[in-house]
Amino acid sequence: MKMTILGTGNANVTECYNTCFILEEASEYFLVDAGGGNGILEQLKKANINLNDIHTFFCTHKHLDHFSGMLWIMRMLLQEINKGRYEGNAIIYGHDEVIELLKLFSERLLQEKLTKYIGDRMQLIVVENSEHREILGKDITFFNIESTKAKQFGFSMKLDDKGRKLTCCGDEPFRECEFDYALNSTWLLHEAFCLYSEQNIFKPYEKHHSTVKDACELAEKLHVKNLLLYHTEDENIKHRKELYTAEGKQYFSGQLYVPDDMESFVL
Repeated sequence: MKMTILGTGNANVTECYNTCFILEEASEYFLVDAGGGNGILEQLKKANINLNDIHTFFCTHKHLDHFSGMLWIMRMLLQEINKGRYEGNAIIYGHDEVIELLKLFSERLLQEKLTKYIGDRMQLIVVENSEHREILGKDITFFNIESTKAKQFGFSMKLDDKGRKLTCCGDEPFRECEFDYALNSTWLLHEAFCLYSEQNIFKPYEKHHSTVKDACELAEKLHVKNLLLYHTEDENIKHRKELYTAEGKQYFSGQLYVPDDMESFVL
């Protein structure tokens, strides 16, 4: 399986795209979040991925830097469906609040000639806490991260029958309700708003976010093998990789990744 990080930044960045990524297995794709606008179309183009080849999507929560790009995805795919250029169906997963808003905004903003396909060629599927789904031929468990800001779901994906798994914890600090899903993850995707050494500058705790140190101490506790940090500030963008890696390696003994936009990994 291949993972491409389409965006690595938090809601306010201008030097990189908002946090989202795509998984690829046997020429099938699973897009997780879509950033804050139609920039998702450019990111997919940079990754040499045709939107018409993507059939499965997941939106973690309703914050604009994750949600509004999904409306652009819907618009473009519904246009392709209407023109007869999209094969098969598109499925967008999300918890009840996300799906309700996607339906509401699409009905209010898009033409009826497009929205008539919602519920048919485009399916908006509500997932519940601890619900299992098969995506890319893998077992995925969605879970509520019990956010203090907006309801948000993460997921854990079984990569094979040997116990390897990938866990996405969303974009807020880790909570105990996520422990069983994240424990012993082969890959853990976790937010790191800024360096711990710069907490007084970026005020992560006031914004309900964590630092590189926090995320790395957590990954060590969870016996994670590979930790990927994203959803960061962008004022350190030119030296982010080296700065975050240097701080993180003080607290995490596994493999630490601080990707740039468009960086890919073989899982």
